[in-house]
Amino acid sequence: MRYSKLLIPTTREVPADAEIPSHRLMIRAGYVRKVASGTYTYLVLGLRSLRKIMQIVREEMDASGAQEILMPVVQPLELWDRTGRSVDYGETLATFTDRHGRGNALAPTAEEVCTHLASQELKSYKQLPVNLYQIGTKVRDEFRPRFGALRSREFIMKDAYSFHTTPECLDVTYRAMYDAYKRIFERCGVPYVIVEAESGEMGGSGSDQFTVPCENGEDVIVHTEDNQYAANIEKAQVDPPAETAARGTEASEEISTPGVGSIEAVCGFLKTKPAEMIKTLVYKADEDTVICLIRGDHELNPEKLTQAAGGAHIEPADEATVRELTGASVGFAGPIGMAGKVAKVYVDPWVAAMCCGITGANKTDCHVKNVVPGRDFPLEGDNVSVIDIRNAAEGDTFGGKALLFHRGIEVGQVFKLGTKYSKKLDACVNDESGASVPCIMGCYGIGINRILASAIEVDNDKNGCIMPIAIAPFEVEVVALNTEKEEVFSKAEQIYTELQAAGVDVLLDDRDARPGVKFKDADLIGIPLRIVVGERGLAEGNVEIKLRTDDKPTGVPFEQAVETILAMVKELKTVG
Repeated sequence: MRYSKLLIPTTREVPADAEIPSHRLMIRAGYVRKVASGTYTYLVLGLRSLRKIMQIVREEMDASGAQEILMPVVQPLELWDRTGRSVDYGETLATFTDRHGRGNALAPTAEEVCTHLASQELKSYKQLPVNLYQIGTKVRDEFRPRFGALRSREFIMKDAYSFHTTPECLDVTYRAMYDAYKRIFERCGVPYVIVEAESGEMGGSGSDQFTVPCENGEDVIVHTEDNQYAANIEKAQVDPPAETAARGTEASEEISTPGVGSIEAVCGFLKTKPAEMIKTLVYKADEDTVICLIRGDHELNPEKLTQAAGGAHIEPADEATVRELTGASVGFAGPIGMAGKVAKVYVDPWVAAMCCGITGANKTDCHVKNVVPGRDFPLEGDNVSVIDIRNAAEGDTFGGKALLFHRGIEVGQVFKLGTKYSKKLDACVNDESGASVPCIMGCYGIGINRILASAIEVDNDKNGCIMPIAIAPFEVEVVALNTEKEEVFSKAEQIYTELQAAGVDVLLDDRDARPGVKFKDADLIGIPLRIVVGERGLAEGNVEIKLRTDDKPTGVPFEQAVETILAMVKELKTVG
């Protein structure tokens, strides 16, 4: 293709609202243009890269035995109500009412629709297993879209859904998808790690997340020093305290703390440390009110709490509920006397192991010191559970090994869903005995846009993108200098034509522009291999060849140029 005929609007200006390199470079290199907050138009370069990613995904999915279909973006809200996910997704689920008064959702994913399809079409165990996938647009009404393609309101996702009669059958497909994902990311040329993950609002019994390590990623990866254990922050386990501290013996004492409700404020006022505080957090688990006790220097893990609550919908209680329960303003809740007032008390093991602590007095502007777990509030009972409900933190261990923390970008995740959706949407088949049983399901997602953004985020320099050859918009760029010179242009076009004939995806920069402009644009776009044809070089019988990652070009005889380039392209693909 010829540069002069394409819309490639590169810019030297740094977008004011672009916070991270991939966002800035995708705009500067002409891959995307912003339409509104969290929505983008993918221009020629961006779409070419996305199509290459989709082709890799499609090839690996087809090779694994999955079958491609296409489901609607507009989905009946009634399906989401039946599974309960209209509540789980909350305001992130974009909804509207059509002219007939029917509720609809703009699909953030498609478990409901695919399970509904299965309920209509799958009747016998003989039809299983089956794995259906699509590559299409998804919509999530993100509260704060940010980082360009990494957290946008509209994006392209590959999502697949498998149906089985036994857990063992699901395991086979799950492993096939797991291995296919590894091949996909390797072929796309992006580094990745695989970590244990929580299923979140997806539900189910198990999940693995594919994450690109990156300091600007929104996910936190937790792993042991020897990398024998790795999980995302929602799933990461920690060792319990080695032993319970000797219990305090001083009587609890109410103290006045006027206007200081936060952990930081209380610690400043009482000259204590967060680790000596007990946070009492009031939550709703479906319709029940529960309280969670964690140490003041720890953070509650909503996913662990959800699992502890048996998959109930979890959200912080509103201010009115807190006031009614405790008789105090938010910030002054405490565990004393609460066990008989709530459906459940969840006590983190690190609270249970404390000698004593400071906590809210269930009275506005008051706290209580010398509060002893097990003496002043129960650690056992019908509605009391001592269970890990907090995030891993610096200094924690797992299996006796120190935990390390890094950031990353989630690019894919695989889930074992079980029968959560099939039971609620009547996706049942007759088994070998003739009994009707709900399908056991798996689902498997990949963020197409995120792969592109991740590749740019982890590999760039001051000059622009450094694209993996498998997903670069073009593999090779032929730059013709002095295009008004007939010999220069004809030789550049000859190389371009021969490369095209050999199956290379090549761009010919035929613009009437200064050499510096062409070189800067080539580096900014990130095309892996550049060939420069100029009057001076041809006078010596040479052209210049330069890898995007090299500092300087290398002179190659014109007659050997195409052969040399083909060899370099082959090597880049092999390495990638």
